[in-house]
Amino acid sequence: MENPIQLNQENLAQIGSRIPVPNYNRTSDTADIVHIGVGGFHRSHLAYYVNELKKGGAASALCGIGLREADANLHEIFKKQDHLYTLMVKHPDGKIEPEVIGSIVDFKMGTTNPEPVIAQMAHADTKIVSLTITEGGYNFNPTTGEFNFDNPDIQHELQNPAEPKTVYGFLTEALKRRRATGLPAFTILSCDNIEHNGDMARKMLLAFAEVQDKGLAKWIAQEVCFPNSMVDRITPVTTKSDIETLAQNYSVQDAWPVTCEPFIQWVVEDKFSNGRPAFELVGVQFVPDVGPYEKMKLRLLNAGHSVLGILGALHGHPTINACIEDQTFKTYLRAYLDQEATPILGNIEGIDLEDYKDSLLERFANPNIKDSVSRICSESSAKLPKFLIATIHDNLATGGSIKFATLIIAAWCYYSDKGKDRLGHPIEIIDAMSTELHQVAKQTTTDPLAFIRQESLFGNLIKNERFTKLYTEAVQKIYEDANIKKYMEDII
Repeated sequence: MENPIQLNQENLAQIGSRIPVPNYNRTSDTADIVHIGVGGFHRSHLAYYVNELKKGGAASALCGIGLREADANLHEIFKKQDHLYTLMVKHPDGKIEPEVIGSIVDFKMGTTNPEPVIAQMAHADTKIVSLTITEGGYNFNPTTGEFNFDNPDIQHELQNPAEPKTVYGFLTEALKRRRATGLPAFTILSCDNIEHNGDMARKMLLAFAEVQDKGLAKWIAQEVCFPNSMVDRITPVTTKSDIETLAQNYSVQDAWPVTCEPFIQWVVEDKFSNGRPAFELVGVQFVPDVGPYEKMKLRLLNAGHSVLGILGALHGHPTINACIEDQTFKTYLRAYLDQEATPILGNIEGIDLEDYKDSLLERFANPNIKDSVSRICSESSAKLPKFLIATIHDNLATGGSIKFATLIIAAWCYYSDKGKDRLGHPIEIIDAMSTELHQVAKQTTTDPLAFIRQESLFGNLIKNERFTKLYTEAVQKIYEDANIKKYMEDII
C-alpha cells in the first residue's frame, strides 16, 4: 500500500480513494447534540447514527465534551484530526469495513475552564445533551440508590455553581441560563448501559438541583425530558494492532480509531423536550416504553457476557470468542439463557427471543472482535446485581431454575479471593470494590457464606435456604478443585 495519510479534513479527498469518507459539508453545521463522555462506544453508536443521518442531508452534528482529565488525550488527537476518526466494523468472516466518521464537529474540555462547555450547552442550537458517563458517573449510593452528596466535587459545585466539576453541575448551570434567557430546555438523553437510564438521570439531577436551587429544580422537573433508551453494540477497546492494521492495509494514519461488531441497536422512548433528529430513518426504534427491551438486553446479552467472563477467567480463556469456541461454555451459556433468563422476560413486542439468543451466540463468537474477558469482568460489582443476581431473585420468587447463575456467583467469589485461573496465572481484576470483595471472599474457607453476606450486592439471598444450600455446595467444590469446566459439565 501507499504511505499512510494523516487523517484530517484537508486530506479527506485523498483518503476517500481508499475508504469511505463523509460526503457532506462538515463546516456548515452547528452542533445540536452535545455529548458528554466521548468513548469508543459513543463513537460506534450515537455518532455513527448521526453520521448516517448526515449522509442523507440532515443538519445534525455533535459537540463532544470531556469532563475528566483522562479525556485530554482524545481532545489532543481530535484537534490534530479535525474531530475525524475511523470506525472499523469487524465481521465474523474476517472482513473489515473502515469508514471515516465526520459527525463530531467540535470537542471541548471542561476540566480547566468550564465556561465554553456551559455556553455550548446553554446555546440556542443545542437541543439534546446526551450521556455515556458509565454507571459510576451517575453518583448514586449503590446500597441506597440515592444521590451521593458526600462526593467532594458535588460539595464544591453546590457552593460554586459557576465552577462545575461533575455532569450535574454543568447541566444545572446550563439549564439555569436557558431558563433565564427564555430558551426551551434541552433533552437529557442517557446512552448508558443501565436499566431505566433516563429515570436514573432524572432522579439524580433533580436531587442535586433541589439542594442547589429549588426553583430551578421545579423548572427542570416540568420542562426537561429524560427518555429511557436501550443501546447495544459490542465495542472493544482500541488496540495498537487496530491502528497498525488501518495504516498498513488502508494507508490511513488515525491515532484513535474505533472497532466494533456489525450489529447495532437503539430503542428509545419518544419523549423529547425540544425536538429531535429523525433517527427512525436510520434504524432507531422509538417506543412508548423501553423497559421490556432494556430488561431483555441486560438479562440476556449483558448477563451472558458476565457468565462467559467470570467462568472464562477462571478457566483461562482470554477472550469472549475463545469461550464460545469451547463447546462446554457455549452449551452452558445457552442453557442459562433458555432455562433461567428467558422465563422471567415474558413477551416483548417485535422481538423473537429465540432469534435474539441465536444472534447473541453468533456475536459473541465473532473471532475478529476478540473482546477481552478482563474487560467484560471489569466492575462486576456494579454489573452482576442488575444483570444476573436480579434473575436469581426472580427465579427464586417463581420457583424457577437457579443452578446456572448460582455457579457464577460461587466462581465470582473464588475469582475475587484468589485472583488467578486454574493454572495459577494471575487474573487482572478491575473493580471499584476489588479490595472489599477480596476481604470477604477470603473468609470463605471458614465461613462458606461470607461472600454473599454483602447485602448491597446480594440483597436478602443469604436468607434463602434454597440458594444458600446450592451456593455452599458450589463454592466448596470450586475451593477444593478450581476446574470450573468440570462443574459446568455436571450442571449441564
